[in-house]
Amino acid sequence: MNPRRDMRNSRVALFDGIEEGGIRASSSYSHEIDEHENERAMEGLQDRVNLLKRLSGDIHEEVDSHNRMLDWMGNGMDASRGILSGTMDKFKMVFETKSSRRMFTLVASFVVVFLFIYYLTR
Repeated sequence: MNPRRDMRNSRVALFDGIEEGGIRASSSYSHEIDEHENERAMEGLQDRVNLLKRLSGDIHEEVDSHNRMLDWMGNGMDASRGILSGTMDKFKMVFETKSSRRMFTLVASFVVVFLFIYYLTR
């Protein structure tokens, strides 16, 4: 192939359609393509926005359910704290007197001996 001929053909292809009205026709065609591409891009963006909207709604529901669960757990912890503090107060009252301490020592010793014998006989 002749390089000059190839160059001339490429020039002709480059400037093809520059006759009268040719530029306008290709420009309006380009404008239609741009509008079509913009519409497709807008549809894609709208789909993404809808997806993000659904995701944010799902995240909101998940956060609400976790907040309810944490509130429930907090209330349970408060109730447990109240029960434990009452038990500790009673336990302190038991240990305030010497006779109560002796009784506790006797009971604890009995339990330890009983468990020791129980494990030896197994």
